[in-house]
Amino acid sequence: MIGKRVVVTGLSALTPIGNTLHESWANLVAGVSGIGPITLFDSSEFETRIAGELKNFDPTSYMGVKDAKRMDRFVQIAVAAGKQLMADCGLVLDEESAPETGVLLGCGLGGLSTIEEFHSKLLQAGPRRVSPFFIPMLIANMAAGQISIQTGAKGPNLVTTSACASATHAIGYAFSDIKLGRVRACITGGVESTITPMGVSGFNAMKALSTRNDEPDKASRPFDADRTGFVIGEGAGLLMLEELEYAKSRGARIYAEVVGYGASGDAYHIAAPEESGTGMAQAMRCALRDAALRPEQISFVNAHATSTKLNDKTETKALKAVFGDHAYKMPITANKSMIGHLLGAAGGAEAVFTAMSLMTGIVPGTINLDTPDPDCDLDYVPNASRNMQLEYGISNSFGFGGTNASIILRRFK
Repeated sequence: MIGKRVVVTGLSALTPIGNTLHESWANLVAGVSGIGPITLFDSSEFETRIAGELKNFDPTSYMGVKDAKRMDRFVQIAVAAGKQLMADCGLVLDEESAPETGVLLGCGLGGLSTIEEFHSKLLQAGPRRVSPFFIPMLIANMAAGQISIQTGAKGPNLVTTSACASATHAIGYAFSDIKLGRVRACITGGVESTITPMGVSGFNAMKALSTRNDEPDKASRPFDADRTGFVIGEGAGLLMLEELEYAKSRGARIYAEVVGYGASGDAYHIAAPEESGTGMAQAMRCALRDAALRPEQISFVNAHATSTKLNDKTETKALKAVFGDHAYKMPITANKSMIGHLLGAAGGAEAVFTAMSLMTGIVPGTINLDTPDPDCDLDYVPNASRNMQLEYGISNSFGFGGTNASIILRRFK
């Protein structure tokens, strides 16, 4: 894509392995699992009783008690991540810069816990017990709306909802808007918090979740022969994207550069990927074309890698189709082995970690990869992080409905 260069000038992460970027990154590199017993509700009657929850998250550290009560948990997490991001990037929004700064986030489901709470009140006590804050609490775009209100960003303000590809689509569109000159900066990434009775029971009904309840830290095991399903997680991963010259003019620190974005649709099934991986491959090829790169120029892949039988095998096929012999030479990391699947926020957290890899030269390992799967025979950086020279990284996200997205980041020069 022709146009302006786009760089990453700020990062934030609230994940099951840390409530800050630096805590999350340190634990990711160290191979720490954030999966444990569900504490957000009584899961004793559920098939799955484990999840990747945030630990000791206190929304009142970022907002007043009254404001926190009027936000669903996913919005609280978004606001916290947004404030961390603004502190990290150092961008001060004023009358000139605020209209040039957008908020474009991904969120897959929105306020599921709020829906459950007020549906129960409706049935038990009638319609007068439904709060006037019910709708503003649950709608997915309130994550972007509240970040805009809290930070003062007055540019484009919206949320993409495309299942597990939501955040990567959001980053791709933010990247495009800056390249086209529509804005100079954009808060982007994703947020999700759906570890609720309906969320867990719904995925259980689909047989999508791991039921390895007795060994939660070993339940998420992408590419391993003994994987049995994904582990639901919650959190946020946000990036500040800026036009390069604008970032340089204010002396911003630059983590990485965004150079390519691609998206596709399987046109196949509501939940399962097309088994040859053609849709996944198309998204990666589109991102490579957008970045004007050859496949062999990619240094590493941050895989979608959900720890489900079909997804990991299909993504492996897609990687081989796109990269050929180079697929066997480049490391492929699976962050979900430690943080679980953050659903609509997954691509945001993984883009943050991709940027950190490019800046530090560290590819995090994929934990719990103990028994090689013959169908998954690439270099998945098993069980230990790796230091190496990195130039370009591609981050993949694939979602229900056959929606696929890939972004390419470059080590900034």
